[in-house]
Amino acid sequence: MAARRPVDDPTTSGTGYGALLRTPGSWTFLLPALAARLPYAMLSLGIVLLVHDTTGSYGLAGSVAAVAAVAQALVGPQTGRLADRYGQAAVLVPTVVVHALAVAALVLLARSGAPDWTLFLAAAPAGAAVPQVGAMVRARWVHRLGARPALLNTAFAFESVTDEFTFVVGPMLATGVATLADPSVGLAAEAALTLLGGLAFAARRDTAPVPTGPAAPGHRRASALASPGVRLLAGAFLGLGTVFGTLQVSITAFAEDAGSGGLSGLVYGLFATGSMVAGVLYGLVPWRSGARQRMVACYALLVLGCSTLWAMPNLVALTAACLFCGLAIAPTLITGYTLVESLVADGAKTEAFTWLTGAIGLGLALGSTAAGQLIDRSGPSLGFTVALAGSGLGLVALVTMRGLLAAPAPAARTVAGGGIVREQLAGAARRG
Repeated sequence: MAARRPVDDPTTSGTGYGALLRTPGSWTFLLPALAARLPYAMLSLGIVLLVHDTTGSYGLAGSVAAVAAVAQALVGPQTGRLADRYGQAAVLVPTVVVHALAVAALVLLARSGAPDWTLFLAAAPAGAAVPQVGAMVRARWVHRLGARPALLNTAFAFESVTDEFTFVVGPMLATGVATLADPSVGLAAEAALTLLGGLAFAARRDTAPVPTGPAAPGHRRASALASPGVRLLAGAFLGLGTVFGTLQVSITAFAEDAGSGGLSGLVYGLFATGSMVAGVLYGLVPWRSGARQRMVACYALLVLGCSTLWAMPNLVALTAACLFCGLAIAPTLITGYTLVESLVADGAKTEAFTWLTGAIGLGLALGSTAAGQLIDRSGPSLGFTVALAGSGLGLVALVTMRGLLAAPAPAARTVAGGGIVREQLAGAARRG
């Protein structure tokens, strides 16, 4: 059985991004993971482009994409739980195959003029089978850096920046392929990247956490969601997701209303760029404050940024406001993942990470739907109030129930070689 690298291993010395990327075996799973994660941000937009191209209806296109997003948000944590129990490869291989087949079915149904309801039937498994690679990568970092918890903050910062990168590049790829070729080709590229990248990532079993195995007869292993702190963070990330969904729809509507629809991608790209820059810098700081304090502070900064969006008079002002708002995104994500890692046992970490990722996806679907309804009724500026409402509720929950984010009292664990791994992250979370 694989064991965590001992504390005194010289190959794991140093701090910062350089030390992180020098972790033995890291590049063997990071590169295929990037290929498998890139399509994550291509699926929703690819579905919209395909369905609108074949039916002429934005309403139907948005609904089909929303079904895929909700299916992903609800089923993703269950696949994460199975990965903890039976191993990442055992779950990932069939998942990416099902995803590729479902996307192929969706393309064929849309192109053949099949009834609208059949599109929903194909979109649901396509979303449900989106591989939870981001959560699995974070679980691998926890496994590899278990003896160096201080470096986990850097690892989570690196992963959040990677997430932002995919959300900048993914939509650009989907739109570019759809424009130069055909929306069907864009979705086909998404499915191919997911399949090939997922299989390559699954093949690197040497860096994956050791599966816990099925529960003993008569015992039922608790879900990560049984932790009140995980539920609180999932609620906060739901509010964060509404910001993503609101901005995707409202920025587009605002730019089109201003007669500059082609600039909407640039505005959203600067929002994501602000988050990427903040994430890189956040990962370089040796924080002395507790993670709970940082979570509340970062989320409050996010709410402050969202509070200005609806009042922007023109596209230039909106761009500046979105850039400021984006500065709070990655730090909030990084701190949330740092906290959730300390709230659950080793055998439930992938599931815990997927609950947060799923909450973002569900919030994105809710935010885009609510913002779209407000925009249709009252104009693009009012659409931004959905982001303020969603993030505001998340902040209220964090402030009033932040005590739930205290990690349970750790028990010293003996690992191979007789060394004792200390739960330093858990102690830091309790001090927060």
